[in-house]
Amino acid sequence: MYYFFAEESQIGENTIRVEGADVRHIRNVLRMKPGDEVLVGDQEGQDYRCRIREIGKDAVELDIMERDVSVRELPSRIYLFQGIPKGDKMESVIQKNVELGVWEIIPVSTRRSVVKLDEKKAKAKVARWQEIARSAAKQSKRGKIPSVTEVMDFSQALEYAQGLDVRLLPYECAQGIGRTRELLNNICPGQSIAIFIGPEGGFEESEVEKAQKAGFMTITLGKRILRTETAGMMLTSVLGFLLEEE
Repeated sequence: MYYFFAEESQIGENTIRVEGADVRHIRNVLRMKPGDEVLVGDQEGQDYRCRIREIGKDAVELDIMERDVSVRELPSRIYLFQGIPKGDKMESVIQKNVELGVWEIIPVSTRRSVVKLDEKKAKAKVARWQEIARSAAKQSKRGKIPSVTEVMDFSQALEYAQGLDVRLLPYECAQGIGRTRELLNNICPGQSIAIFIGPEGGFEESEVEKAQKAGFMTITLGKRILRTETAGMMLTSVLGFLLEEE
């Protein structure tokens, strides 16, 4: 069943009004008709099973058939702090990690980040990245669209992570896979988790030291060196597997 998101203002007591680009998608791409059923999420964890009543030029009117609480969100909120990579790799990072269940994505400019964005370019990039997050959330039938924050520098990102329960920094110089397993296995459902991933060149040693002083624990992801676009997905996958509930 196709899945869409709606704003609070579009949801009535018994009806939902779909607007914007989704109207063209329903009418012209999916070629749906009145009587067809769709799922709609309110971005806050509530799902609605609906039947199409009318397809207009600017809106699709739906009748609500059933309400249900979404069970597709992880019990823990995972915050991905991603060092901005080159090219369009960030788009893939966002898409795959949204599918895997991250709650929020924070683009971070580190000392070894090759890409340097001015304010205007950063706003345009974030808008593009947010749309990718929305599409990935629809595809994977998430109960929420993860937000992509504004670009932060390293110090801002560390400050933003303060207050999160568990803070992890995969580091190629870290050792002891047993310790990493123990740390991950001790994370409880409901705890908030920060994952800090460096760009292509990794973190400078001074950045790692600064992160450790801010409460981050360095961990290893194994003996192989992973690309920046792979590392976050690998760790998010492991955490999702460990935390997913029945």
